[in-house]
Amino acid sequence: MYRAVVDHDPTFEGIFFVGVATTGIFCRPTCRVRTPKRENVEFFTSTSEALHAGYRPCRRCEPLQEGRGAPALVTQLLAAVEAEPTGRLRDVDLARRGIEPSTARRAFKRYCGMTFHAYHRARRMGLALAGVRQGKSMLDLQLDHGFESGSGFRVAFNRHVGAAPSRAHDVECLYAQWFETPLGAMLALADDRGLALLEFVDRRGLEREIEVMQKKLKRPILPGAHRYLAQIGDELAAYFAGRELTFATPIALCGSAFQRAVWNALLSIPPGATRSYADIAATIGRGTAVRAVGRANGDNRLCLIVPCHRVIGADGTLTGYGGGLWRKQWLLEHERAHAGRGQLALGVTQPGGDARAHPASD
Repeated sequence: MYRAVVDHDPTFEGIFFVGVATTGIFCRPTCRVRTPKRENVEFFTSTSEALHAGYRPCRRCEPLQEGRGAPALVTQLLAAVEAEPTGRLRDVDLARRGIEPSTARRAFKRYCGMTFHAYHRARRMGLALAGVRQGKSMLDLQLDHGFESGSGFRVAFNRHVGAAPSRAHDVECLYAQWFETPLGAMLALADDRGLALLEFVDRRGLEREIEVMQKKLKRPILPGAHRYLAQIGDELAAYFAGRELTFATPIALCGSAFQRAVWNALLSIPPGATRSYADIAATIGRGTAVRAVGRANGDNRLCLIVPCHRVIGADGTLTGYGGGLWRKQWLLEHERAHAGRGQLALGVTQPGGDARAHPASD
């Protein structure tokens, strides 16, 4: 790997990343900066590992910019699913397409957090749920989704949706989608109440956070399309381009009354501005609850939209941020650079057009 760094070997692009201890920066193996000494570098298989080790991304080779698009193999697999979402792609089918199944599993899981086959099954069951709601017969759904027996279809449907097909009319689920940003991939979850989660996928504890949310809301999570996911995708693109720093996608705040009070106070912080934890505590009438405000700030599941990154220490230091302090600094600098372009204070809407978050509770 060090030889690849010395030679700027492009065949290793995306295979590993190199962290330079003397600068605290991590790069692609093809980065054209001055080659570091061997004793000053360590190697990582992902940008997430490098970030968690305390390195920040190089501004020259921009290792996170790979996140602007899924890896070519993942893009190919996702396209194959959408071309025939109710079909099946077994290992032998992948091999016929010139795709090594084990490589597909590793690449897809690294990007999506689940194997390709698990994703395809979940996608099929999401479409089956839509079919149930449209009144399709169980036999048609079974055959449409490639199941030879009704019992096999029912078992698979119940495993993913949490209810038998005959009882699925009232099942509510969260739809999931990945979005690429200049700061890395983000995961969004939404249902008809609004956006329930928006986080960077490399945030520590995200998997546990999603498990807790599923238990609280008692909703399965399935990959799929939703109008609020489409809306937040457009708004994220506008935000990172500096065209618009506000968000209008309806949100569903799921938390205690105290947490929701803190999050609503965060929503009032305009782009380009910051507040201290003490400021937020005073805003909600709990001036002595600074530590509790900090915990509620950390429990926020709607990154960027509920702008916990705009809360800093009383002495002006950045303090903690689940997505990494380097991201927090980037976001604040980005907003300061673009906030003067006619931006309005942050506002969110719920389906009725009311500029408030949906007050979901525990």
